[in-house]
Amino acid sequence: MKKSGILNSKLAELVAKAGHGDQLIVSDCGLPIPGHAVVVDLAVTTNIPRFIDTVKVILEELHVESAIIATEMESISPELYKELKLILPDIQIKKVNHEKFKELTMSDKNIGFVRTGEATSYANIILISGVTF
Repeated sequence: MKKSGILNSKLAELVAKAGHGDQLIVSDCGLPIPGHAVVVDLAVTTNIPRFIDTVKVILEELHVESAIIATEMESISPELYKELKLILPDIQIKKVNHEKFKELTMSDKNIGFVRTGEATSYANIILISGVTF
């Protein structure tokens, strides 16, 4: 049995296969996900698991060089935005409007979606994988 880190086998596999420039989307429970996409659905019920907790665990194992969020997060969900900034202190965060964000989730660079139970508006992020060397 694995002792620490990501215990969900599908999520661990998705993180392990990320290469430089690959994109991993962590979403709230309402973001549209294309039918053909790889999805690790962690949602159990409303707000379980939380978006921010899921991102924190992923950051323990995935080297992230930048991220993309919806501009609306900062004004509509300011507490979530503040928490996100705290856990991504040295990572450049690009902001785009929500419609553009949804378009970006359709990119060929996306390796998968991690769906949380989060019910906070605009609790979505695209994590862009970096390299450790």
